[in-house]
Amino acid sequence: MTTIIERLKMILERVKLTPGNFAVQIGVSQATISHILNGRNKNPSAEVLLRLHETYPDIDLNWLLTGEGMMVRDNPDSLFTGTLFDDNLIKPTKSASETENRKEMPSESAQNADNTIVKQEIIYKERPVRKIEEIRIFFDDGTYEAFTPNK
Repeated sequence: MTTIIERLKMILERVKLTPGNFAVQIGVSQATISHILNGRNKNPSAEVLLRLHETYPDIDLNWLLTGEGMMVRDNPDSLFTGTLFDDNLIKPTKSASETENRKEMPSESAQNADNTIVKQEIIYKERPVRKIEEIRIFFDDGTYEAFTPNK
């Protein structure tokens, strides 16, 4: 019998994703998946399992939790119906005779930009020479030392 961690690894192989990409896809932190796969967290949280199930509804939740049955549900009301060669599996569109031919439409004529010349002037101002009056060093015990230059 496989552990839930081994079953998660099997899902990663099935979807062909790295643990980091898998975490992003199901909406959990990468550290969470890393901790689960490395055994730091022995069992994934309910939130992780629910997010995985929401993202991959074809994964049998019973198999994921117990290891019994098959990984993929053999369910007639599964989200995927049809074959790989069907047109528009997800959202069928109107037939070719009903669809509107799309043509390139010219954009509105470009409006002439203002041709005014913008002048920018940079002014450098001399600043008076600054002198250090005091340097303070603060320590983690709440004390400090002040140093003043010899004049």
